[in-house]
Amino acid sequence: MIIILGLVILLAAVIVGLAGVFTNSGSGHVLTHGFAVFGYHVTGSTGTLFLYGIVVGAIGVLGLGLLLAGARRASRRGRVARRGLKQSRRETASASQERDALIDERETARAHAANQSGADPGQPRAASERPATGSPAPEAAAGTRNT
Repeated sequence: MIIILGLVILLAAVIVGLAGVFTNSGSGHVLTHGFAVFGYHVTGSTGTLFLYGIVVGAIGVLGLGLLLAGARRASRRGRVARRGLKQSRRETASASQERDALIDERETARAHAANQSGADPGQPRAASERPATGSPAPEAAAGTRNT
């Protein structure tokens, strides 16, 4: 709907511009006062001057459109980067929680194994004190996950 409205307004502006140029041309609409832009003297009719104004306005609108498009693009890139950073922080927090949980499990397994053998839980057991069942040591059984 907005596109159709924009096209109607653009068409109306073109019609008004053309009507202004064609109705203000000829000998009855000659510029009586000198008109100069950057040292260039404009001669002709008021319709010609109006046409120059339309061209300058169109160039200005084009420049403004490019400026806004660039700002939108930069804003979109920033939003995507912030979203990616937020996701990365969530993943990092999740990995830290998993690591902490695994560390707690390992410590619990060590304490449980130490209580079973009657040794001090802070001291690692010697190889001769480990059970000869062929099962891995508690550290290997608990497993560690590198993140």
